[in-house]
Amino acid sequence: MLVYDRIASNKRASWLLFFFFFLIVIALGFIIGELFGGGLGLSGMTIALIFSIIFALFSYYYSDSIVLSISSAQPADPKKYAFLYNTVEGLAIASGLPMPRIFIIEDTAPNAFATGRSPDKAVICVTTGLLQKMNRLELEGVLAHEMSHIKNFDVRFMTLVVVLVGLIALMADIILRSFFYGSKSNKDSGKAGIIIITVGLIFAIITPIIAQLIKLAISRKREFLADADAALLTRYPDGLASALKKLEADKEPLEAANKATAHLYIVNPLKEDAKGFGGWLEGLFSTHPPIKERVKALEAM
Repeated sequence: MLVYDRIASNKRASWLLFFFFFLIVIALGFIIGELFGGGLGLSGMTIALIFSIIFALFSYYYSDSIVLSISSAQPADPKKYAFLYNTVEGLAIASGLPMPRIFIIEDTAPNAFATGRSPDKAVICVTTGLLQKMNRLELEGVLAHEMSHIKNFDVRFMTLVVVLVGLIALMADIILRSFFYGSKSNKDSGKAGIIIITVGLIFAIITPIIAQLIKLAISRKREFLADADAALLTRYPDGLASALKKLEADKEPLEAANKATAHLYIVNPLKEDAKGFGGWLEGLFSTHPPIKERVKALEAM
């Protein structure tokens, strides 16, 4: 598959998965309205939306600062890391993006991530281990991958996805609570009421799980998209492919990472969690696509 075809395919898949979120929200909203009746259903949805909006705004404006603080990242010294700065600057010029801020994590585990709500607020963060273990072309491939995340507004996109997951969880919780405290449909002895109760209960249980799986699927698609864009930016997909092979071979976990920030990195930094369940189930619950699949896609470009 050509690189442009890969990019277009990943974009379509991401937006299709994103569309499923809205279908779930609409379905849950309908069930809430039927369960409560009157204005109570609308009140529950309003509360859920308010909390989601507050969370979205907080995440939008402060997520980069929070992530950098959690990761113990420090601004990179331009003189000490001159080659890193020059490489990022060259990629920024080639991609037509502003020069992002550069941060360093003092850790021998090789990894990197990008954050920031927009290109002019973007940050690229790398570990000292990445700088030590990658050659020039491999480092350029990794940095191009992170620049592609910035260009594609992936941080903003994934923030919105996280908010939708939270909204779905809140709406599901409203439905579950209605069975404890009573609702219009709970008191309805008719056949329609029983159907609504049954469907509502099933939806309330499974939709948060489905939403989480969709979020993970979108995260994996955005990684494929960033790989393809990085290959287009550097015109050398083998550089990133070689870097990914090295990252897979390195078994050292990144101490500064945790489950809340793991999805940001170019590869899963929690090596002990990388084995997962095995087989297709492992891929289903993973924040990142299998590295072998990513390398295969890059080598086919």
